[in-house]
Formats: sequence, structure tokens, C-alpha cells
Amino acid sequence: MILIIDFGSQVSHLITRRIRQLGVFSEIVPCTTSMAAIKSMKPDGIILSGGPRSVYEKGAPDMNRELFSLGIPILGICYGHQILAHVLGGKVVSGSREYGLGRLSILKSSSILEGLSGSEQVWMSHGDSVIELPEGFEAVGSTADCKIAAFANEKERIYGVQFHPEVQHTVNGTRILDNFISICNAKKDYSVKGLVKRIVDEVKATVKDDGVIMAVSGGVDSLVASFLIAKATKNLHLVFVDNGLLRKGEVDEVREIFSGFENFNVVDASSSFISRIGGVTEPEAKRKIIGNLFVEVFERKVEDLRENGINVSYLGQGTIYPDRIESAQPSKSASLIKTHHNVGGLPERMKLRLVEPLRDLYKDEVRELGIELGIGKRFLFRHPFPGPGLAVRVLGEVTGEKLAILREADSIFIDELKKSGFYEKTWQAFAALLPVKSVGVMGDERTYGYIIALRAVVSADAMTADWAKLPLELLESVSSRIVRSVKGVNRVVYDITQKPPGTIEFE
Repeated sequence: MILIIDFGSQVSHLITRRIRQLGVFSEIVPCTTSMAAIKSMKPDGIILSGGPRSVYEKGAPDMNRELFSLGIPILGICYGHQILAHVLGGKVVSGSREYGLGRLSILKSSSILEGLSGSEQVWMSHGDSVIELPEGFEAVGSTADCKIAAFANEKERIYGVQFHPEVQHTVNGTRILDNFISICNAKKDYSVKGLVKRIVDEVKATVKDDGVIMAVSGGVDSLVASFLIAKATKNLHLVFVDNGLLRKGEVDEVREIFSGFENFNVVDASSSFISRIGGVTEPEAKRKIIGNLFVEVFERKVEDLRENGINVSYLGQGTIYPDRIESAQPSKSASLIKTHHNVGGLPERMKLRLVEPLRDLYKDEVRELGIELGIGKRFLFRHPFPGPGLAVRVLGEVTGEKLAILREADSIFIDELKKSGFYEKTWQAFAALLPVKSVGVMGDERTYGYIIALRAVVSADAMTADWAKLPLELLESVSSRIVRSVKGVNRVVYDITQKPPGTIEFE
């Protein structure tokens, strides 16, 4: 087993996922975890994650020096790389900032970089650098702006890399993690096979005979979670909330997806949602308002069920691990990126207890479970749709007019992607409406219309993402059709920002 000690990085749990993909069981724990707890887990090796702080700052998360007494290999990544050097007598300073792609030059052979070429593409995200190494360590890799981008102490089996081998943009990052597994002599005996039975058994043990009200959206997460909970209890009641912030035709499509479930309910709360967020422009405020209102709707539905003699004690949700990471739940040291409606948006006092069967999984694992459950690929591979819906794709104030414009523009974009075959080649694609207007010319007349931004990304797990290189002819067709067909829009732009530094959604 490889233990990941989390210092607050937004991609800490991605390390765990990569190790599991390589066939070794892995768990993640906060950097405040006691040594007694760590010893009880009997790890074969330890990986120290990245984090948003500087190791020399007052109050920065520290590492337990007793880790060195375990006598097992240790790999530090980013912040972990820096804190290893810091606590062992090296020097870390604020230096050249590197964000995004970089080139790693291999300086010396080492066990951790075995099998790599002389120059490797890596993903950097740091503002501090190690400039002096502790005694017994040597630099084994560098970049143009970071002279000690990788170090090693082969005798003690302690290694550090300033870049992120866990993200897909580090081309041979998986090889580095596999090298570390070999250094640890860890057994490759982990598999997701049988996970369905374990999750179902856990849900059964949790909910027993109590009823579950399940929040469904039509997305793959809530769909797979619904199937899993349905295997655990017959007392499942599915609720789809029409919040007025949905894509074109969404209600009918969701009805089709859940047509096989006995207790499926559609609640039209569109007027409540739209009026509640009226005039609100700050993204976090929108998300929390929507999250709280979702729970209010569910609680009212629960009361209706109880009045009919059906006891409901649990709220089922399709929360997956990236939701929790971005909502800063895995560690007190993590920075909040955004509140997800089914995580940070929940009120402190909620009458329902949560059951989240997918809370430790990534999207690719969820889809694997879905295939095992016999769910059709047409539904499993729908593009993700945010819980707050179009409220976070209409930037700024949300109005009925803006929602209508965005629905049409988004529908055109998705339609063109499907006709061209690029829908299946992208992880997520959508249109967003920007909170500005621009001057245009239509029919020899001056116009002053909204700007639609198109966003399409490719990704393996949503923790990192690259912008999709769609053909120019396709983009031209989408742009022309939107401007021609959607009244109020006179300009279309395409977002080419990676994640990080951006997020997939605009808000």
C-alpha cells in the first residue's frame, strides 16, 4: 500500500488514483494524521503531495519528522519536494514561477527517473524553489527556471520532484510513479473488480430499512449512484428538480434516462430558483443559494413522503471526489476553488443524512461501474453538467432573457459537435454567456449584442484538462449558426485555457 499525505493540493487525490491504476492500493490522509494511525496502515511507501502554501511561511503545514524513522521510501511532489528539502537542512526560497508545461532535463541517472529520456515534458505549478539540497542528496533533474527540479538520496530512498507526475500533461509521469512503486516493492494486487458489491453492501449497512430520497440530474454520477442505491434498498425515491436553469430539452431526456425506476418524480421549482438568484452576480453566492434551495425542495418532498407513511432519512447524491477536492474538503490546508451544490452548498443543519456511494471515485471509475451495472453507454458518456446548471454559465446576473439565449446557443454547439463526431472526442463542451456586449454589423445595421464563449475540453478525470483542438471549419460553422439563429448574439469566441490555471466551468 502507498500512503498519500495531503498538504492541500487540488490534485492530491489524483496521485491516489494513478497509484491504483498501476495496481497498488493507495489511500490519502491529511498531513495532520498521527504517526500511530500511519503505522497502523503499514504503508510500503509514502508520497507527500503538493500544496498552496510556502514551507517557510508561519503556519504552513508541516511534516512529521517521525516519517523518516519508518525506513520506507518517500517521494515528495511540489510542496512535498520542498518540505523534504526544508526539514532535512536544504533551502527553499521564492523563485521563478512556473505554471503549465515545462521541459525536464535529466542530469543524472536515478531510480525515480529510470526509463525517461534526456528531456521530458512535465507540468509545473509553483512559485517557490529548492536552491540548496540537504547533505546526501543530489540534483537529478532541472528545468530552464528551476535548477533542482528533481533530487534523490538513493541510500535513504528519499526523492523529490518539483513538477506533478500525477497529471496527464507530464507525459511520462505514470512511469515515475511506477518507478516509485518498484522502489517500495509494493504488491500490484489492487483492482476495481468487485467494487459494486462492496459499495452496495456499505449502502445497505448505512441506510438499513430507512428510505432514501435521491437527487438526480441526468448526469452520469447521479445515474450510477441511483443504480447502486437501488441495489441496496427498495425504498428509493428519485427526485429530479426542474430549476429553470437546465439545457434545452433536458427534462424530457432525464425522464427517458430514469424510465426504468419505479419512484421517479419531477418537481418544477423553476420560479423559486430564478427568483432567489435574481440580481446575484458573485459565483459562490449563486452556488450556495442554489445548493440551499435544492435541499429545501428535497426536504419538502420528504415531508410529502412522510405524510404518506413513507419514512425517508437519507439524501442520496452522486458526489464524486473532484467535487470534494474543489470544495476544499480533503484537507484544512486546501484552498477553496468553488462550492459544489452537493458539497459546500449544503446548510449546516440538514434534516437528512447523506449517502454518497461515489464520494471516493473519479469519473472514469464511475463509468466503469456503470458498465458493470449494465447502463447504456449513451447515458454513461453524456457530458457532465454542473449542479447549479446554466446559472454558472450565465456569467454575472441571471435573467430569463439570458437563459433563453444561452439555451439556444448551447444546443447549437452540442448539435454541431454530435454531427461532426467530436462530441465523443471531448470530455465536456458547452456555451457560456459573457456579462458584456459588443458592437456588430448585421444587414448593414449596427448591433449591440451579447458574446457567447464556447468551451470544449479533453480530460481523463476532470482534475486537469486541455482545450479541445476542434477543427476551424467546425468552429466557423458553430459561430455562423449561433450568430445567424440566436437573437441577441453578435459575437462568438472560443476559450483555449487549460485547467489549471483555469477551471472547466467559467464560474
